[in-house]
Amino acid sequence: MIPIILIIGAVIMIIYLRKYQNEERMALIEKGLSADLIQLKNLTNTSFPLRASLLLIGAGIGMLMGHVLESSTDMDAPVAYFSMLFIFGGIGLGVAYIIEEKKAKT
Repeated sequence: MIPIILIIGAVIMIIYLRKYQNEERMALIEKGLSADLIQLKNLTNTSFPLRASLLLIGAGIGMLMGHVLESSTDMDAPVAYFSMLFIFGGIGLGVAYIIEEKKAKT
C-alpha cells in the first residue's frame, strides 16, 4: 500500500509543480517580460548539488572514521558511527557554505 501512495503522491507533486510553473510563466508574459528568465534562474543555481555532494562525501569519510574509531578502541559501534557521521557531515555542509559564499562574492 505504501509504494502505491508514494507513487501517486510523487505524480501529484509533479503535476502541481508544472501547473504553478506554467502560471508563473503566464504572469510574466502578461506583464511583458520574457519567460526565459525562469529558465536562466533555474540553470545557474548549483548550490543543491554542491551541498548534497559535500554532505555525502563527509558522510562517507565519517563512516570510514567511525570504523577506524570502533576498531581501534573498545567503543560501541553505533556511538562511533553516528558521532563521526554527524561531525564529518557537518564539516561537509560547512565547506559547502564557505564555497557558496565565495562564489556569491564574485
